[in-house]
Amino acid sequence: MFISIVIPTYNRKPILEKCLRALEKQQLTDAKISNYEVVLVDDGSTDGTLEWLDKHQDEFPHVCPFAQNHLGPAAARNLGVEKAKGDTIIFIDSDLVVTDKFLQSHADALVNGEQNLGDDRLFTYGWVINTCNFENPTSEPYKITDFSAAYFATGNVAIARKWLEKVGLFDTGFQLYGWEDLELGVRLKQLGLKLIKCPEAVGYHWHPPFTLAQIPNLIDKEIQRGRMGVLFYQKHPTFEVRLMIQMTWLHRILWGILSLGGTLNERTLAPILQWLIDQGKPQLALEIARIFLNWYNVKGVYAAYDEFVKG
Repeated sequence: MFISIVIPTYNRKPILEKCLRALEKQQLTDAKISNYEVVLVDDGSTDGTLEWLDKHQDEFPHVCPFAQNHLGPAAARNLGVEKAKGDTIIFIDSDLVVTDKFLQSHADALVNGEQNLGDDRLFTYGWVINTCNFENPTSEPYKITDFSAAYFATGNVAIARKWLEKVGLFDTGFQLYGWEDLELGVRLKQLGLKLIKCPEAVGYHWHPPFTLAQIPNLIDKEIQRGRMGVLFYQKHPTFEVRLMIQMTWLHRILWGILSLGGTLNERTLAPILQWLIDQGKPQLALEIARIFLNWYNVKGVYAAYDEFVKG
């Protein structure tokens, strides 16, 4: 198989360097993979990403860069698939650092999965381990909070190109944060594709340590995710999607109770969050912050849905 790793990026040059260097160090142990390329789509970055890559192009023989205006990850991934030469597509994010067995693990799982199922209607999904260790991201252990029940998430997934083309790629209507990959997953599920878990294909998702200064942006992302969730539901008006986007009375009651009706918010929890950060526990602080972040998300969902109903 010829693998094309499609990566959208936007202003992530420091971690992107680690991402691309890891992909140049792949150990291919058998003939399953005939060749591979890294299709990097710059989504209008302003941090000198393409200029840096041009200066260092000799270090990245597998990288094929492309550029577009800032249209979002859905449009960037679509452009990446269109430009890709491979029959197999792997999606990762530009802040993911993989191990040297990453490509071989996905290839092995795809081949073994087809043999076991007697059918090629499948895709593989690798582990994503979250870390804030920039210097050595691959040293992070797997944590219970890294578990994902998503059917199709583009942080670490491999799939035959033909299935993406058959369902029509990503919906570029998802221009704000969230859901474009899971919406495509609904269409793949309708084709009968089976998810094959591939824990050997490990990617380490880097993000900076949590600080209080990040909270306004995180809140904005949750509100955006709520709005895009309603678009997701408009396309697929099922109870399963309502559960996914937290548009049920259960979620409204749950996060309403946990946040004490919004009383536990970014202002009232700030002292304890800062104390945890000062104690060297930013990840725990972030998990506590998710109480009010999820409340913002649920409110965003219902606000967007009310606009949809009235409009």
